[in-house]
Amino acid sequence: MTARMPFIAALTISGGKTMGRMKNFACVGVLGFAGLAMLGGASRGVAQSAASNVGSGPNDAQIQADVTKALDNKRFKDVKSSVQNGVVKLTGTVELYSAKLDADDRAHHRKNVKGVENQIEVVGPEVDDVTLRNKLAEKLAYDRVGYGTTAFNAFTIGVEKGVVTLGGTAYGPTDKDSALSLAENYPGVKDVIDNVEVAPVSPMDDRIRLAEARSIYGFPQLNKYAIDPAKPIRITVVNGNVTLSGVVDSQSDKDVANIRANAVPGVFKVVNNLEVVGGEAEKSDK
Repeated sequence: MTARMPFIAALTISGGKTMGRMKNFACVGVLGFAGLAMLGGASRGVAQSAASNVGSGPNDAQIQADVTKALDNKRFKDVKSSVQNGVVKLTGTVELYSAKLDADDRAHHRKNVKGVENQIEVVGPEVDDVTLRNKLAEKLAYDRVGYGTTAFNAFTIGVEKGVVTLGGTAYGPTDKDSALSLAENYPGVKDVIDNVEVAPVSPMDDRIRLAEARSIYGFPQLNKYAIDPAKPIRITVVNGNVTLSGVVDSQSDKDVANIRANAVPGVFKVVNNLEVVGGEAEKSDK
């Protein structure tokens, strides 16, 4: 069952899955093992193990040596590699999903590598989907606080069997990369699907963003939300179209935010996706 609950600060949920962030490469042929003569001596144990995983391609032996060296890190202590006709196969386990991505990237960047078949499993701590989603939501809500773009990022998150789907709109590429990195490095995450869009560069949109922030957070009734560094009212602007997302304490605050957003010159349309939480929301449920 997918965990889909309102974000603690300003994030909401959306469904849908696309290709994961990690690149998939076609693998050629059936991976096999070539029988090579064993070298004596305890100091040759690593080379001997690597040789047993080398295929018949002209560069396989060198590729195997390069990949083995590239993965000589404690993060990859349980990762094994083999090479067949220039294609590297990675197996074994890692603690974090980011380590799986890193191993894949390191193998891809070796000379003469034609592709990588990444079968590494993430075996970190088991965290139930609801808990994992809530923990990630809290982290994302406060991500990049102090850089001036927090109020203009509106991410969504879904978790199913440890697979995290990030969506929504980021102010810029750096904000998107930071959100993805946070998810990839969080214990319990098995995979990350990237559905995040980056808002197009637009001086007009930047002007509207700043004007919206002043209009909304500077209004007396809504000024209390400016105190929270997570900026619970998120403002997304794309080609003059404004979307408000996040959470507020009352329907009145939601309505006022909508009025303030529409008052900014140059705005074509305002979509108010703010959610009401707290006392008023609880009363309306009774």
